[in-house]
Amino acid sequence: MITKRHQQTAAPAAPGRRAASVLALLPMIALLLTACGIGDDRTTLERIREDGVVRVGFANEAPYAYTDTSTGELTGEAPEIARVILADMGVTEMRGVQTEFGSLIPGLNAGRFDIVAAGMYILPERCEQVAFSNPTYGIGEAIAVRAGNPKDLHSYEDIRDHEDARFGVVTGAIQVDYARDMQIPQDRVILFPDASSAVAGVRTGRVDAYGGTALTVQELVDRDDSGEIERAEPFTNPVIDGEEVRGYGAFAFRQGDNDIVAEFNERLADFIGSEEHLELVRPFDFTEQELPGDVTAEELCAR
Repeated sequence: MITKRHQQTAAPAAPGRRAASVLALLPMIALLLTACGIGDDRTTLERIREDGVVRVGFANEAPYAYTDTSTGELTGEAPEIARVILADMGVTEMRGVQTEFGSLIPGLNAGRFDIVAAGMYILPERCEQVAFSNPTYGIGEAIAVRAGNPKDLHSYEDIRDHEDARFGVVTGAIQVDYARDMQIPQDRVILFPDASSAVAGVRTGRVDAYGGTALTVQELVDRDDSGEIERAEPFTNPVIDGEEVRGYGAFAFRQGDNDIVAEFNERLADFIGSEEHLELVRPFDFTEQELPGDVTAEELCAR
């Protein structure tokens, strides 16, 4: 019988061997850090221009940014605009990094990607965490409900005033704030990781309505072939602080990436509203009605 005393134990590695093992790992560690942009003293703009590759974060929400299931390609309003602008800047390859919407800003600031290309609304609280480009679109709201709209929901007020109406929203999305500002009880606001899950929640009866942008809701209703959901018509946009809400979507960058934001905005100014731009975003149901006008990120951040 082998007793504990007689069991052989490995001799500790010699100091020289331990040092050699650590040195052998250094190139791998350096490679991983560089892939995340850590330990690289170039600015984001210098790095993506020299490497020819940019990583963009998105939340798989049509029509803003999503993976085309037939091609496997990243597409949508934001990625297609980004491709044009970045190509003009000398960046030829765009790699998508999918995450939940609520993880986009943390992922950007952690270096998982270089830009958020997800149609993200410019909001003052987000401006404290990231730097936004000027907006590429402006849009109102809508809700998806079960076929026939059994609870007769046509506004945030209707959802608030119907005592057992449950409202689905996406974690981290502006509709969370709209629900709070419109005083929908928190225990009737159900959070979902993405829009598709929220619409599935409507279909299965977990919630009675899902709130999103007009284009998101229309896209999801159009793609649903169950016949069990519809867009609530008519619909009244929320009025908050005396103004009917209208969201403005843009690209997000890390604070301090001033050079890329400035150049991106300069090229956007010549592109947004052009025939090339309108033709590019038309397949995603964006029209002249969704143009952002003259509003800037600076103005929206200051609201």
